[in-house]
Amino acid sequence: MRIIGIDPGLGRVGYGIIEVQNEKKKFLDCGVIQTNKNKKEEDRLFEIFNDLNTLIDHWNPDFAAVEKFFFYRSSTTISVVQARGVIMMVLASKKIRVSEFAPSQVKLAIAGSGKASKKEVIEAVMYNLNLNYAPKPDDSADALAIALTKLNEDGIN
Repeated sequence: MRIIGIDPGLGRVGYGIIEVQNEKKKFLDCGVIQTNKNKKEEDRLFEIFNDLNTLIDHWNPDFAAVEKFFFYRSSTTISVVQARGVIMMVLASKKIRVSEFAPSQVKLAIAGSGKASKKEVIEAVMYNLNLNYAPKPDDSADALAIALTKLNEDGIN
């Protein structure tokens, strides 16, 4: 079973791909889809659409886990929500089942506390995936944590 974890954003969409075989977790890939802030918003959204399609076609995940949008007042709120909409549309078009998790759910599932620090989450990701290094940038580590939360939801430890 393969899972893609996604941390939505307009400037950077974090992604992390993990696989489980015989109850063993395996890190496959992580990174970010980065868009150019000098481009029009619609072009940036289209870039997310294209790059996510390519990523999914390459890794062929069985499930997706996406961070729920945590509402706050910011000049970027609408842009992030629109990017998340594009992400959800791509996943639906590929017939990939999606689980959504709030940031506090991810922290609780991965680090044992809904108020865990970024450092604690990264350390938990490294431990769970037997990594010798911290995934960079942080958006990709967050995406891996989101994917691991999906595994925990399904009872695969």
